[in-house]
Amino acid sequence: MNTCSLGVGALRCSVQAAARPLALSRPTPTLCARPIPASRLSSRCCSSWPSPQRQLPQQRRAGWGRKAAPPSPLLSHFRPTCLPQWPGIRTFIGGQTVITKYVDLPPTYTDREGLPFAKRDLSADEVVAIFGPHISTTAANQLLRILHGRRVAGTLDDPALRVNTMVFSAEHQKRALEYLRSRVPVDEIANAGLRAEDELAALENGAAGDEGGQSEQPGSGPGYGTRLKLYRETDSKPAAKDSKPAAKESVYGPSALDAIRAQKKAQWEAELERREAERKKREEEERHGVAGPLQVADKPPVRQLSPKMQEYMRKGQSDLKEPPKMKKWQRLLPSAAFVVAVCGLCLAFAVVYRPPKRADRLFPDIPPAAATVGALMLANLIGWALWKIPPIWGFLNRHFIIVAATPRAPMMLSAVFSHVSLLHLLQNMVILWFLGVRLHDDIGRGPFLATYFASGAVGSLGMLTWAVLRNRLDLCSLGASGAVYGVGAAYFWLHRFEYFKIFGLPPPPSEGIQGLALLALAAGLNLSGYFTAARFKVDITSHLVGMVAGIVAAYLLERTRPANQQQSARATHRDSLAKAPSAAKA
Repeated sequence: MNTCSLGVGALRCSVQAAARPLALSRPTPTLCARPIPASRLSSRCCSSWPSPQRQLPQQRRAGWGRKAAPPSPLLSHFRPTCLPQWPGIRTFIGGQTVITKYVDLPPTYTDREGLPFAKRDLSADEVVAIFGPHISTTAANQLLRILHGRRVAGTLDDPALRVNTMVFSAEHQKRALEYLRSRVPVDEIANAGLRAEDELAALENGAAGDEGGQSEQPGSGPGYGTRLKLYRETDSKPAAKDSKPAAKESVYGPSALDAIRAQKKAQWEAELERREAERKKREEEERHGVAGPLQVADKPPVRQLSPKMQEYMRKGQSDLKEPPKMKKWQRLLPSAAFVVAVCGLCLAFAVVYRPPKRADRLFPDIPPAAATVGALMLANLIGWALWKIPPIWGFLNRHFIIVAATPRAPMMLSAVFSHVSLLHLLQNMVILWFLGVRLHDDIGRGPFLATYFASGAVGSLGMLTWAVLRNRLDLCSLGASGAVYGVGAAYFWLHRFEYFKIFGLPPPPSEGIQGLALLALAAGLNLSGYFTAARFKVDITSHLVGMVAGIVAAYLLERTRPANQQQSARATHRDSLAKAPSAAKA
């Protein structure tokens, strides 16, 4: 290392004070055994170190002590005869515990750690007296160490180092600096000047190395010009003859932003490579017909679809490359008008419907509730079976499934009878059977069918509205879930204060769960689904909207229940009269 570039006069008054008792006891050998060329010494080293006779005035001017010590007699023996001037050599022998001079700065100094400002850290009471109660003792001592280190290193006003004190307020930094200046005298101007000279010498050495070709000693570039490593280390290897001349780089080296940018770029390139590898692997697995982490290695590939099936799939898909350009109200208005018309017809049907006589029914021996619910289940079963016929896939995709990108008004009702999955169909039909039969017995066929169709249509419209407003035009929906939830909600609302048990639970002595609690449970389960992955697989919106429609239907039925009961009584009376003549004949 070129020690001349480390500072002006590295052997200062601290070394003189330590060497004074040694000079009285024994002579000291010289520092070097061979002469050092003058070219290895910077001009600063040869001109800035004073002779022993002028040491005292310079110490006073530089502020290195209130009371200057007389020149040590050891200097006359200690100064080597092989040098024209005294080389700067920094040492810490005999140094003080609290460092106040730039020349005594340890090589391991960092701005984050700072330097000790006293023999011991401040106590909690002292911190409160100086800074107030809004800072911890550890943080206060750390701030004092950082600021004291900057005063000694001459970096008090360096904006590049403010990152280490950003967590401290400006008021705390001001109080800490006032405390240090009153208790620990440091010549901040002199230390800053020495630091500036070190940096200037490092730049001069780097420029000289560029002009003169290869430096005389490795490590003499600007990267080694200061112990604080302010500059990037340069490569001292000679460039190849055939290599292209490199672009001139900044002596300050790459910034922190450049490092972050390079790191992010490398991460993004690695992510792109990973995605590309996954895409190729997925395409390979799809090509062989088996995909997934549980694939068995020796399992034969699944049989590919026949050309005719592939043709059916192609015809069943849409030719649109992107959704049509439409405003939100243009997508919603036709479907909304259709649903309003369906609800009006359902309301009129519930009012004017009169149950037929027993002799006029198609299946007189089957209870009306079972016949009605069974017919709805049969219609849903037929809808599921139609999806198993490939030639009509295109027709079903256009008219029996709700597509947010291309909505059609009749889809609001036709999708209620459409199921692709057998499990989905079974779930809806089981609930419809257990709750639909009971609701039918309570309110009759007319109001029951009105509730079923209105709940299904309103639930479909709710799903379409949510998808359009959220701009999720890629969503589609089908199934009788909205209608089934509407039937269940209507039944439990009519019996909201009654108690129910499911498979005998809860056990005695509990009476069961109220209908209102079951309604709240169903709504809570659906609402919680919005925060899970189920929201991408289940049409939760149609469930909730269908429940609301069922509750509204039950409320309207409660208002008209006396009239319905009278009609049911008259129908029962007619059936009994019809049975009486047949019994007399028998």
